[in-house]
Amino acid sequence: MSPDAVAQYLQHNPKFFEEYADLMAQIFVPHPHGGRAISLPERQMLTLREKVRSLEHTLADLVETGHSNDSLSSKMHRLTIALLAAVAQSPQQVLGIMNYHLREDFAIPHTAFRAWGVVPAHAALDDGERVSAALKRLAAGADGGPKLPYCGPVQGLVADGAALGAEVAGWFGDAGPHLRSLALMPVRGHGGGGLLALASEDEHRFYSGMGTLYLERLAESLSAALTHLFAPQ
Repeated sequence: MSPDAVAQYLQHNPKFFEEYADLMAQIFVPHPHGGRAISLPERQMLTLREKVRSLEHTLADLVETGHSNDSLSSKMHRLTIALLAAVAQSPQQVLGIMNYHLREDFAIPHTAFRAWGVVPAHAALDDGERVSAALKRLAAGADGGPKLPYCGPVQGLVADGAALGAEVAGWFGDAGPHLRSLALMPVRGHGGGGLLALASEDEHRFYSGMGTLYLERLAESLSAALTHLFAPQ
């Protein structure tokens, strides 16, 4: 009989070792980590111990992830409350409050915001002429580019065949050439829009495949706090 046939027979006849209980003590198999041969029950016990250790590691990872998510949720809640309280203030003050929380609570050293379609009263915040059409299309969710929020390397931001990472890095002044990872999210407004960029010198701070739920919530909260910045349609 082939090994597969033996394995299939034992799977379909679970009472085999009940009928031949003495046989289990007579079968010896190699130790999984080398050395002496061990009995079948001992080998089964080692397998169960390895599974328990694996489950313990998985549980520890889940607990750590839970603590991390709780901490992140608390930080996001504090930022949202601060933005809600600042709605009646000027857009400059709203952005200042956001930058403070991102820097002090989230330890994000580099933030940049660009907007277009701004009401005349806040024309000083209108960067429409300095933001490329490709980035505006990306903020609007046009086809041909990555879905926002974007997380990943600065040089990996590409849309419509154009490398846009260098343009966004230029928003950070002297720090731009040293930035390695980027998070970019849209800010929605009636008749206008904007982009919020978070960046780091650490290439692993914002990476492809990371969760974007809190980034989406941040963008939505900032959009709500800046509704009076944009011109109505």
